[in-house]
Amino acid sequence: MASIDKFKELKSLVDGLENDADKFFAKGNSAAGTRVRKGLQDIKTLAQDLRLGIQELKNKK
Repeated sequence: MASIDKFKELKSLVDGLENDADKFFAKGNSAAGTRVRKGLQDIKTLAQDLRLGIQELKNKK
């Protein structure tokens, strides 16, 4: 079910990737790139769950 907590979790995941993204893009650290890719997959999954939950709540109204 969608909630503001899920949205905050999504935002936190995005914010948490910033350091690794900087390491990958600015310094070429390939391990950081792997962590960013995994994090983005987690974001994708959570965003889809949140999106479906929002649609479900919207349809109940």
